[in-house]
Amino acid sequence: MRSLFSRLTLAAAAGALAVTTALTAPTFASEEAVVIPAPAADAQAADGMQTAVIAGGCFWGVQGVYQHTKGVISAVSGYAGGNKASANYNAVSSGSTGHAEAVEIKYDPKQVSYGKILQIYFSVAHDPTQLNRQGPDTGTQYRSEIFATTPEQKKVAEAYIAQLNAAKVYKKPIATKLGMLQAFYPAEAYHQDYLTLHPNQPYIVYNDLPKIENLKKIFAENYIEKPTLVNAAKATN
Repeated sequence: MRSLFSRLTLAAAAGALAVTTALTAPTFASEEAVVIPAPAADAQAADGMQTAVIAGGCFWGVQGVYQHTKGVISAVSGYAGGNKASANYNAVSSGSTGHAEAVEIKYDPKQVSYGKILQIYFSVAHDPTQLNRQGPDTGTQYRSEIFATTPEQKKVAEAYIAQLNAAKVYKKPIATKLGMLQAFYPAEAYHQDYLTLHPNQPYIVYNDLPKIENLKKIFAENYIEKPTLVNAAKATN
C-alpha cells in the first residue's frame, strides 16, 4: 500500500540519496533508459485523434513523459483495470481494487504513431521487466500494463513485445501485461500536471525528471520543451 503521505516520505529519502549521489555520478534514476529498436509493425495512421492507455508505475512520471512528446494532444493521469466506485486514490493505493495508475494519451497519428508511443513507453517511461514495481513503489497498482483501445493496438503491442524479447534488449524478459481497455477514470485534480507543478519535489527529481531528460536525448525528434498540460487544455475549451 502506498498513500500519498508514504510516497512523499519515500520521496524525501530518495531526494537525500540523489543529492549525495550527484556528487559522484551524472543523471541517476530508479529506472534506467534502454535504447531499443522501433516496432517492426505499427498501427495504420488514421484520421482524427487516437487514444492510447498505458500503465507503468506512478502516473506522475509517465504523464510527464508524454506531456513532452510531440503529437500528444493530452495526457491525463488516472486509473484503469477496476470499476468506477473504486477509482479514487485512497482505494487504489490499497492495491486491492484491480486498478493500475494509468495515463490516457490522446494523440495525432499524423505526428506520432502508436508504435512510437510504445517505443517511448518501453524505453524511457518505465522498466517493463518489473511487473508490480517501479522505483520505490510496489503493488499491483504500479504494474506495467498496456490497455489497448482497439484490436489493432493489441496486435501491434503483442508483436512489439515479442520483437523486443527476441532481440534481448533487456536483461530480463518483458513482464508487461496486455489486455483490452474496459474503462479509464481520470485521477483527482491534484495528480494532474504533477511533474510540472512540483519540479523540485525530491520524488520527482529522483524518479521522474531523468525520464524527461532521457526522452530529450533518445527521442530528440519527438521531444517538445513546453509540456502539454491538462489544466492548459481545460483553459482553452
